[in-house]
Amino acid sequence: MVLDSISSLQFTVHVMGNEFTEFGKFSLSHASRLDDLFAQWLSLPDTQRLVMSLLEEAKLVNSSTGQTSPSVSASLLPGVFKEGCTPPLSPRNSPLSPKSPMRRSGSGPSNLGSPLRKSSDLLREVIPQFYFPDGPPASREMASQCLARIDQIFAGHPDGLPASAFMTITKEICKLPSFFSSILFRNLDVNGTGLVTRERFIEYWVDQNMLTADTATRIFTVLKQPDKNYLTQEDFRPILRELLATHRGLEFLHDTPEFQERYAETVIYRIFFYVNKAGNGQLQLREIKRSNLIASLQQVDEEEDINKVLRYFSYEHFYVIYCKFWELDSDHDFLIDKDDLLRYGNHALTYRIVERIFSQIPRKFSSKVEGKMGYEDFVWFILSEEDKSSEPSLEYWFKCVDLDCDGVITPNEMQFFYEEQLHRMECMAQEPVLFEDIVCQMADMICPDKEGQLTLRDLKQCKLSGNFFNILFNLNKFVAFETRDPFLIRQEREDPSLTEWDRFAHTEYIRLSMEEDGEDASNSSAEVWDESFEAPF
Repeated sequence: MVLDSISSLQFTVHVMGNEFTEFGKFSLSHASRLDDLFAQWLSLPDTQRLVMSLLEEAKLVNSSTGQTSPSVSASLLPGVFKEGCTPPLSPRNSPLSPKSPMRRSGSGPSNLGSPLRKSSDLLREVIPQFYFPDGPPASREMASQCLARIDQIFAGHPDGLPASAFMTITKEICKLPSFFSSILFRNLDVNGTGLVTRERFIEYWVDQNMLTADTATRIFTVLKQPDKNYLTQEDFRPILRELLATHRGLEFLHDTPEFQERYAETVIYRIFFYVNKAGNGQLQLREIKRSNLIASLQQVDEEEDINKVLRYFSYEHFYVIYCKFWELDSDHDFLIDKDDLLRYGNHALTYRIVERIFSQIPRKFSSKVEGKMGYEDFVWFILSEEDKSSEPSLEYWFKCVDLDCDGVITPNEMQFFYEEQLHRMECMAQEPVLFEDIVCQMADMICPDKEGQLTLRDLKQCKLSGNFFNILFNLNKFVAFETRDPFLIRQEREDPSLTEWDRFAHTEYIRLSMEEDGEDASNSSAEVWDESFEAPF
């Protein structure tokens, strides 16, 4: 049996030799050379181990069939196995098998090498890098075109570009809004020389793979502090100062720096209200990418009419917010208390909801005065009150109504707030709506996953969730919803893309401007009357 195995090995080698003939490595006329190679192959340590493994398998087969050949085993393998001992079984997928390219650990490479092993070695293919933590590098064509354009811009400024000539770099090379020019220049001019050299710009922008970065990453990198991985409110002030100084739609504010500062603050508060989902004052890159902030920054850079940029930058929206706050701030100390807030919207809110707001449940006040709401806190309130369809607004009011803070609004909590609404309707001689009817109406409107328990997820899935809160604590909007005000319905149908806040701000701006025009007209008429009265004397 062993001799048959060896003969089969020799036959296999000859067959392999015939296969090599097809590739032109061997020839049938070189039989003697083939025998020499076979002898050399038999002398290799790997080959001997292979032969021994085959012998073990052959002996196993003999033992299973009842045939033994002790003479052959003893003659071929003297002193290898102890007498009376059975050799261990060889695994089917042995690392010594020529089918496997792996070698047994501890066996060093052969001195002469095996031609069969060399011919069976697989070529290793190098996998190109596909993940770049800092962004993929720019292609050679892109980099060469960019460097050529940089050379053209810096050609006339061998010592470096001043801030006045840096707008081209900001717009063409960095693809940033024009009002980012000043902060980008300051980031590059770390030594305060007033000049930015070509080498410094390439080091900051090109070498950091900013050419291939998306717009959100570029803006985030330019705005953030070097040691931070988030943006704060202070990081937006430099670009807003530049915007106020350069935008044509804000030129009328140059003579009123106090309103410039209030406008910048309002824009920042609105950005963090909508974009900073975590509400921690630390704006992350992923939050910016998921928002419409980048599109708004680009729009305000291209649009001359600032009021057409409804997201964040509209001056009319700022005017409405500021005037509303000023109307409530009776003593003009730039702080409002509970009594002031109760007058909002012609006393539309209930005492209980105002109490929850001043308990700072939905949001901690930025004001340091106890029992007082600052301007930033009022911005969050009015944005939440006038547009209850947005996610930040739903979260704001959900925290107010969820008395036990367990993440679920129950009928008992709804009844706590609706009791005051019911009492107010009775005082105003309106037909009261029973709470039982209200519960059924709200359940049909929101369709919660679990009956009797409203979650924030249920409210976010419903387009009419804002009416749920109006029913509980805003009497004016509740009555408008019950009567289905045709004016509001027509407004919604005219432009569905506008949000509730957009429609409210537009209406209020018209009202406030008309009131201001009326006051100016009355003042001018009084002056004319005084002049005509005093003229004869």
